[in-house]
Formats: sequence, structure tokens, C-alpha cells
Amino acid sequence: MNEITITPAVVDVLKQKQVADKTLLLITDDAGGKYSLQGGACSIGTKFTIVVLDQPDEEYNVRLKNNAGLSLYTSDYDVYFLGQGLKLDYQKAMINLTNNGQLLDNNVLVAEGKTILAAFKQGIFANIGNC
Repeated sequence: MNEITITPAVVDVLKQKQVADKTLLLITDDAGGKYSLQGGACSIGTKFTIVVLDQPDEEYNVRLKNNAGLSLYTSDYDVYFLGQGLKLDYQKAMINLTNNGQLLDNNVLVAEGKTILAAFKQGIFANIGNC
């Protein structure tokens, strides 16, 4: 049920960033989650981020089975926005996410979870725009 296809090009990008062997989260970046960097009501379900962690986070315990053997998780909340037929691909120097062939995000970010949490502790909050 919770499956995603990850192209070799995405795996190469993650290896270049030296994060392919880490715990990864695929989140909808809507300013509503623990690691959300951006978003707001207008962008719910249109912006996604791969968050890199040194260890699993119990709040993100939904495993995304994948063909690349990555340790990839999401949350019950995020599953709702991901849908079926998920695929991560790398084209035009950007990671894109589709479900059932429909584009969800053509610029999926890769961010360090500890950096995000540290920024939030310093009072730097998500980039939330008005609709």
C-alpha cells in the first residue's frame, strides 16, 4: 500500500549528498509538521521535502517501501497527501514527485532534520505566504 518507486538518478543525487544511508522522511511541506519549512493553506499537498535524520523519528513511522532499499518513512498525516503510484525522479536538476503519473512537486527539497529543528529553536519559522 505505502510504496514508492525511486529512480536511479534520485539515488545518485542522495549518494552525492551523502544521505542515501540515513533515515529519510518524505513530508508534505505545508507548515503543519514538525519539519515543515514552507507552505501554508494554499500550498497543502503541493510542496514536499525529503528530510534527512540520523535516527528514526517515532512520529514518522509509516514506512515507504521502495525499490532502492532506502530507509524512507512518512507520517499518517502525510500519507493522505501522497496518494498511490508514487515516484521520485530527477529531471532538469530537480527532484520531482508524482503519483499515478500526476505531478505533485517538481522541486522536492532535501534538508537536514537537525538543521530545521535548530532554526525553529532560534525563532526562524516556516516561510508561510498568504493566499
